[in-house]
Amino acid sequence: MSFAFHPEAEAELNEAIEYYEDIEPGLGYDFAMEVYYAIQRAVSLPKAWPVIDGDVRRSLVSRFPYGVLYSEEYEGIYIVAVMPLHRHPDYWKHRKQ
Repeated sequence: MSFAFHPEAEAELNEAIEYYEDIEPGLGYDFAMEVYYAIQRAVSLPKAWPVIDGDVRRSLVSRFPYGVLYSEEYEGIYIVAVMPLHRHPDYWKHRKQ
């Protein structure tokens, strides 16, 4: 199964990588890898993670306060947000297809 990003989710990921890289060199890379692992877990077991709204589920990112919000589509996993857990929980809802 494959995955694709909503454009705003991809921008969120890139912004967070830059943020962590500015804090400490290499931390952005570590963050990116942890997000990738969360995505791979969702791809491998798409129904294993809790539903948070409709058909959108959340796979938590290890070591960082983020979650990968996704829906399972015919073509694969569609990532609607790379969400900081401290942000308002509904900010991404306009992205649902």
